[in-house]
Amino acid sequence: MVALENGHQQPLLEARHVSFGYSEQALLYDVSLAASSGEMIALLGPNGAGKTTLLRLLSGVLRPQRGDVLLQGRAVHTWGRREVARRVAVVPQDLQMPFAFTVEHMVNMGRTPFQSTFFASSTKEDETIVQEAMETAGIGDLAQRVFNELSGGERQRVMIAMALAQQPSVLLLDEPTAHLDIRYQIETLELVQRLHQQRGVTVIAAIHDLNLAARYFPRLLLFQRGIVADGSPAEVLAPALLKKVYGVAVQVGIMRGSVHLSVLPPGEEPRDPQKEVNSRIHVIAGGGSGEVLMRALADEGYAFSAGALNVGDSDHTLALRLADEVVTEQPYAPISEASLQRVRRALQRVALLILCPVPIGPGNLALVQEAVVAAQSGIPVLLLEAPESQESVCVSPTPGDEHSPSWAARDYTGGQGAMLLEELKRLGAVTLPTVQDVLEWLRQHLAGEVFTDAADSAAL
Repeated sequence: MVALENGHQQPLLEARHVSFGYSEQALLYDVSLAASSGEMIALLGPNGAGKTTLLRLLSGVLRPQRGDVLLQGRAVHTWGRREVARRVAVVPQDLQMPFAFTVEHMVNMGRTPFQSTFFASSTKEDETIVQEAMETAGIGDLAQRVFNELSGGERQRVMIAMALAQQPSVLLLDEPTAHLDIRYQIETLELVQRLHQQRGVTVIAAIHDLNLAARYFPRLLLFQRGIVADGSPAEVLAPALLKKVYGVAVQVGIMRGSVHLSVLPPGEEPRDPQKEVNSRIHVIAGGGSGEVLMRALADEGYAFSAGALNVGDSDHTLALRLADEVVTEQPYAPISEASLQRVRRALQRVALLILCPVPIGPGNLALVQEAVVAAQSGIPVLLLEAPESQESVCVSPTPGDEHSPSWAARDYTGGQGAMLLEELKRLGAVTLPTVQDVLEWLRQHLAGEVFTDAADSAAL
């Protein structure tokens, strides 16, 4: 790291508000991370979450559509491929060679960034570095073997040796334990850990095994087309958070005789009836309109579901931390039929729907339509007004209703959204001006029902 004039340390590798996608399909949205010199960071997330894409962006192979990737404080695309390769080495999931290269030839390719041409002769220094890389990776005895004939674990160590021959400051690994048996998984990560400890290499690795990540990496980034959580294993491997990101219930704890967290399949313990009863509120929000409400619900101990929310929306990021269930939609995308089905299922299980003052456009109009259907089925609906600072001065309250929100100021559907909101009011939706009013309504209307049901459940 480089010391700045203000005393702060400049990250070795940094992504600043990076977004990327192909055609109209967004893969990453507003990703920011900073890797300091000597850190070990694991990228976690389900298949398709964008981990490999992020590694390619960090290495300079891909260029962000928005934002910047900085290497030693300088945009990575301004370095040139050779200069980047002298500082950043990438270990792919696998590597297929069209020719029968020996292991020694393969590792020698790691010296290419330091040679004038691809076919340049190796210097004595190159040969020494290649031999040291093979010995460090434990493949010295494989030097004359054909790379394509090696086992998966042996090939992985050869690719790490190739990276070591580049003498990098940063090592990026894409699923280094994929398709390996447990022996080679451990050997590979022990090798990576040893390189980090002995050479001070900064390591960023996409890992699919949560247990291995918790054991070998002090810092975890939970990823779902954006960073959902960033911290230690104890902070990131929270069962509720993992369930929302991976869609499966797990247990997290420390196994007897171990000092590391373990992620296990769900146990057979009976569900807590109080949690069942309290999960009775669904929140429709977006664009930050639900932030204060969701924090207040969580602080007061109300369990709730939320969505549909687009990845990258600040309300989505917060809901993943606070809500029991989150219906997730792709970045920038309109609400899909699959997401609407999940919203409908969530609404079937709740006793209350809260609609936050979210701007209504063609992409989320269907959510307001679902709110009308919920009201028609007898579910109470609360309409939370926008804070005064967010109201349009051009729109006056509805005559006779001084607490009516300026919905028209947030309706971008040519009046369809406003008509649906008026229908909600006709069906009995209650308009409340502040989050504090919402909490007071909950205390008056839900508390007795919840505690009664909970007491009945406990008595059974």
